[in-house]
Amino acid sequence: MQRVIETHHMKLHLIQINNNLLESKFDLGKSDCNTYSYKSNWERLNIGVGLLKLTHTNQDYYRENKTLSHFLLTLFDKNTPLMILFDNLETAFRINTDSEIRKAKFLFSMLKYPWLVKTGKILLQVALFIHFPVRALLKRNIFSHFCGGETRQECEPTVERLKQYHVQTILDYSAEGGESEAELDAVAAEITALIKYSAQNPAIPFAVFKPTGIVRLGLLQKIAEGASLSNAEQEEYERARLRFTALCDLSASLQLPLFVDAEETWIQKPIDDLLLEMMRKHNRPRALIFNTLQMYRTDRLEFLWSLTENARKEQFFVGLKLVRGAYMEKERERAVKMGYPSPILGSKAETDASYNKAVEHCFEHSDIISVCNASHNELSCALLVELIEANHMDHSDTRFWFAQLYGMSNHISFNLAEKGFNVCKYLPYGPVKAVMPYLIRRAEENTSLAGQTGRELQMIAQEQGRRKSEVGRPK
Repeated sequence: MQRVIETHHMKLHLIQINNNLLESKFDLGKSDCNTYSYKSNWERLNIGVGLLKLTHTNQDYYRENKTLSHFLLTLFDKNTPLMILFDNLETAFRINTDSEIRKAKFLFSMLKYPWLVKTGKILLQVALFIHFPVRALLKRNIFSHFCGGETRQECEPTVERLKQYHVQTILDYSAEGGESEAELDAVAAEITALIKYSAQNPAIPFAVFKPTGIVRLGLLQKIAEGASLSNAEQEEYERARLRFTALCDLSASLQLPLFVDAEETWIQKPIDDLLLEMMRKHNRPRALIFNTLQMYRTDRLEFLWSLTENARKEQFFVGLKLVRGAYMEKERERAVKMGYPSPILGSKAETDASYNKAVEHCFEHSDIISVCNASHNELSCALLVELIEANHMDHSDTRFWFAQLYGMSNHISFNLAEKGFNVCKYLPYGPVKAVMPYLIRRAEENTSLAGQTGRELQMIAQEQGRRKSEVGRPK
């Protein structure tokens, strides 16, 4: 298995070089042609070979592969499974009506402009503060694109639509937790009801919750810093711990795997500790409690190695959801302000490498690790697909899952589901006003992720063109 992983790691590196051409323009220096834009795999192949010949960091690969151009030709040929894996846009957008696609085009067109997202965020916060009636407008637009509804019941039609195309759903109560015990208890009560509801629906294979929805952030921070707690804070922590463990106990009793989302680095340690305790308790004979690893963190690979070693020694199973991370700018700003080294990797390339190493590690240790590859990155998804297929494993092996957010990356979700892989869409729900912090993060992430919004718009345009070309197609 190790040789398979090494081979696919090399292929992934070569693919990444060519994939970068989709997200930016390269100046080839001495070439008379200043910059290029690439529209086809053939163009990417030709320039990719040139880049590999010219780039010093890849000379080892080039020397080791004397027929590199033939290797790349195989890799990037239009009939190569890796390249056509996500290319079927008819499959990707089959669930969407023409009007839904037009709305998606409008939303992603707005998300292209960082200044517009920042301005919109400020205006929205002001509107909500002064109780300006924007709820109906929000619900018809950005809310309906990224969310399933305000209640579990409102999500049911979307869950059924996704099920028709072999895509399952993770209902995510996305209202942010408050500061008072009453607010935290209310969120815990909703998650409790959600777990019971999800366990009765085969189309909902996981439950999920966000720790700061049920535990006060300031309390988590104080525990993470090792500060002593007052008597009142100790009592508060015991109540918070009870909420946390009760959700894990309930989900495990119903045999419903439970994802626990990751938080900022400065409050994550007590969450990791609780989840390790819950894995030891419930993850026998399979993984039911899942931690979330943000692979843009500098320490997460070492954490993964250590967790795997502990699981083998203590004979419990590990459940992991892998993500790249959601708080990059906040983490870096805090590190600068407080004068400590950034806990975030320095570049996207480093984050990609960290993420893909985690995928490979989870696959290599899949006798004790179940993993959800929760990524919008085509290459990271393709890596797990290739490892599964190269080792002749069943596409529906329940140790391996893929997940994307509702309203994004349909070309990944629906094409993988079409081929029989286990795929979920994260479907947020909750009151419009309460879910707005979540929606603002989605908007900011789409603006900051290089190429994400552009890819969405390009695929939407291609699908609209395909639909227009269909003679006699009902509109």
